[in-house]
Amino acid sequence: MKKALIFGMDGFVGRYMAEEMMRNGYDVYASSHHGSRDDYDGWYNCNLNDFEQVKNVIAEVSPTHIINLAGQSNVGISWRIPNRTIDSNVCGALNILEAVHQCEMESSILMIGSSEEYGKSDEPLNEGSSIKASNPYGISKVMLENFCELFRQRYGMKVHYVRPFNHTGVGQNDNFVIPSWCKQVATITQSGKTGEMLVGNLDIVRDFSNVKDVVNAYRLVIESKDCHIVYNVGSGKGTPLREILENVISLSNQKIVVKTDPKLIRPIENRVICCNCNLIKKNLGWEPQYDMKKTVEEIYEFYMNKESKKKWDCVAGF
Repeated sequence: MKKALIFGMDGFVGRYMAEEMMRNGYDVYASSHHGSRDDYDGWYNCNLNDFEQVKNVIAEVSPTHIINLAGQSNVGISWRIPNRTIDSNVCGALNILEAVHQCEMESSILMIGSSEEYGKSDEPLNEGSSIKASNPYGISKVMLENFCELFRQRYGMKVHYVRPFNHTGVGQNDNFVIPSWCKQVATITQSGKTGEMLVGNLDIVRDFSNVKDVVNAYRLVIESKDCHIVYNVGSGKGTPLREILENVISLSNQKIVVKTDPKLIRPIENRVICCNCNLIKKNLGWEPQYDMKKTVEEIYEFYMNKESKKKWDCVAGF
């Protein structure tokens, strides 16, 4: 029996990951710091920074596969709370690794890194590109990757690792760029008036994927035989943020004034971050299936429906 234990289930990627695993024959057990849902085979409230809690959950579920999606994943926020970013992204994940070791389980584990681990490059980044993180979030992921290698080498554990590039979809927090823009434009559209939206640095290029493609890649990686291979996960296409903004604004029938908010400009920003995903395509047969323009439209429609409901609730006096 295939049993997947997913930590960080209440985050953006969690439900997509669960759906991917269930479609492929897994019993799914969910864990988060808070919350609960009854549509999985089990749900555990667990603080990843509490080792005994983590160990107890792993011992009770006895999973064949463990996927850790928990952590602080926003680069901008990591500049404001670097210590908490390390606690979330490194210490919590380390508790999972140590708990599996102490329980003497042979679970396959997937840890999530980031494209932010790489140094600056105007060329697409492959798995052999220079690791030189330039922000607290990226540094936390480099630390995590080093611990994964340590547990592989020291204990022979099956720890898989991926470096995903930007991914988005319905449900992502609006402190990320595409949901933020979609929400702002939807709010202006629903107002029926000219509106102003705030943006950060538009002169950068990023590689965006639909979250559904990303979780499909995660499953293929954790099911693969060689846990020593680190895989990039991305579309392989770099898109200027200015172009994405133009696409979002084009969805509205209102005049929109764009203003740069200095608070949204990061202290250090790589101009181009684009993925070379040839390795995962070659080794695991992975191919992106979802169009990013359509993905942006889905996020925009989500916020349009949300804003419309808020407007109706206000009129109805709710």
